[in-house]
Amino acid sequence: MAEPLSLPPVPEPPKGERLKNKVVLLTGAAQGIGEAIVATFASQQAKLVISDIQAEKVEKVAAHWREQGADVVAIKADVSRQQDLHAMAKLAIELHGRIDVLVNCAGVNVFRDPLQMTEDDWHRCFAIDLDGAWYGCKAVLPQMIEQGIGSIINIASGIEYAPKGIRVNAIAPGYIETQLNVDYWNGFADPHAERQRAFDLHPPRRIGQPIEVAMTAVFLASDEAPFINASCITIDGGRSVMYHD
Repeated sequence: MAEPLSLPPVPEPPKGERLKNKVVLLTGAAQGIGEAIVATFASQQAKLVISDIQAEKVEKVAAHWREQGADVVAIKADVSRQQDLHAMAKLAIELHGRIDVLVNCAGVNVFRDPLQMTEDDWHRCFAIDLDGAWYGCKAVLPQMIEQGIGSIINIASGIEYAPKGIRVNAIAPGYIETQLNVDYWNGFADPHAERQRAFDLHPPRRIGQPIEVAMTAVFLASDEAPFINASCITIDGGRSVMYHD
């Protein structure tokens, strides 16, 4: 068995004021892309209320950024439970009086042959990936409508509230080097060869890093994207426009 893979070092997110004082709700914040979004948003001076079903891990993420001087509070939430998302929104309003941005990042991948997939796997995938985004939107929309402004970023889905000043956009990540993918590669006899096979599918001969998704989320959450609405930004290094044998 070849030596197992581990995640590469995480680059330091750029510091700035692009999200200064914006109140942000973020689900799925304990690891991977969600954790990278916490880092980049905190570095851009957002006020964050973050959640994950992994309570200890998400609190550890929040504690790390509080030590750096960021305003980050964590709460346990299962996005398939509507009441958990409403509790998260309520906490943000109690702490900060408003909600500027929602990032629906919680999600699961179910790597199964359709004939092998169980009914429980199917329903779990949809409960988290689709219901979770819908519940998040329902939780924040009353406050955003009252404010007359807001930004919802789905990793990915859509809803129509543009006339009320609320922008809804999606980010569609391609192959991203998260712990989930590292664990997947490590399930092969030669993890390094399997990772290289994934790299070779992409024009840059590498796959994406979580921070590259997070920086796009910063842009969509900021005041730099006021007329971007109902768009989906694909972050896949160009893989989707290539043909492979």
